Amino acid sequence: MGQTIIEKIISHSVGAAVKPGDIVTVDVDRVMLDDIMMPFIIAKFQEMGFRKVWDPDRIVMIYDHLVPSSQIDDVRHYKAGDEFAREQGLTHVHRSDGVCHQLMTEAGYVKPGDVVFGTDSHTTTYGCVGAFATGIGYTEMAGILGTGNLWVKVPETIRVEINGELPEGVMSKDVILRLIGDLGADGATYRALEFTGDTVKAMSIASRMTMANMAIEAGAKCATFTPDEKTAEYCGIALDEFQKSLTGDADAVYLRTLSYRAEEFVPVMACPSQVDKIRDVSEVAGTPIDQVFIGSCTNGRLEDLQAAAKVLCGRKVAPFVKLIVTPVSRKVYEDAVRCGAIRTLLEAGAILTHPGCGLCCGRTGGILCDGERVVATNNRNFLGRMGTSKVEIYLASPETAAACAVAGKIISSRELE
Repeated sequence: MGQTIIEKIISHSVGAAVKPGDIVTVDVDRVMLDDIMMPFIIAKFQEMGFRKVWDPDRIVMIYDHLVPSSQIDDVRHYKAGDEFAREQGLTHVHRSDGVCHQLMTEAGYVKPGDVVFGTDSHTTTYGCVGAFATGIGYTEMAGILGTGNLWVKVPETIRVEINGELPEGVMSKDVILRLIGDLGADGATYRALEFTGDTVKAMSIASRMTMANMAIEAGAKCATFTPDEKTAEYCGIALDEFQKSLTGDADAVYLRTLSYRAEEFVPVMACPSQVDKIRDVSEVAGTPIDQVFIGSCTNGRLEDLQAAAKVLCGRKVAPFVKLIVTPVSRKVYEDAVRCGAIRTLLEAGAILTHPGCGLCCGRTGGILCDGERVVATNNRNFLGRMGTSKVEIYLASPETAAACAVAGKIISSRELE
């Protein structure tokens, strides 16, 4: 019987055929520790009786949520991480290079077919290059640090097939938001989402990252894409035979298949305060806004900044509206400077911040207060995430967000004068 992509990756790791529901122990290729969880991971590692990590080269520590510090206690996280890195001889440490989920693939830590765990739910992002990647808690991470392996239950797979050409003004963010709306916030719980179709194949790695990133918002354990020539170029490798085999077999068994025509997608938003409360932008058009945020591990990449700059070119941010732009990494920031996108954003009136998580997790730069409304390109619009519990958060694509910044209200870029 054929296999799905995730079944092939897990089978390769354990050296035996697997099926959904099997509980197996996988060897781990790479782990990511983020700054928020560092003190808790380290304390649990020591409590378990471990003294040395299993392989320093496979561990990546990234400071991103709390950079730069905005609360006194943030410093405790820095000190704990730095001390552990020195003690264990860790060399893959990023203290201000950008958001963890961007850096893990951008810096070449994750390759197609890898098994990767991270202490953040959006670790699913690395499925963009054909890896099995998922978020775990600090106790599980401490166990991996000491042993190099972890048990998993092989997930069932939901196949998502998209064919055709996306219309003007529609980005991959609109695609994944629509899918989340169709599935519901728990519709893919502990299941893999496997994306396929000619629309998906035509997407850039950055666009695939957006979709894999938000798979968790439907409850997915992981998301997978078939590695191709774009993947190989992005990862700086030549695909081996195993990596080339990572596509869903024709006779693989799927829990269900969802099929879409790309031409039918329109710009959408996730409305307050549920990520699966999806509405066409046209349905909420005209709603006044106070702020726009373009950034995060979902949509802070170069193509996102360029899409926003294209909308903002020759225009200004509306009076009394703040536009905060946070590039996802130093490299992206530098590339955006070179191509002129940063200049365009600045000339339009945007506030540029240091690469990091920033406003997405309600930390440095731009939190809001009661009654304010923000259009944001990140992945969650939960109550209290960007300020008080009375802040309204609308999630949208960078193109739509930029248009809203210009208009001072919710609007599609298609309707912008």
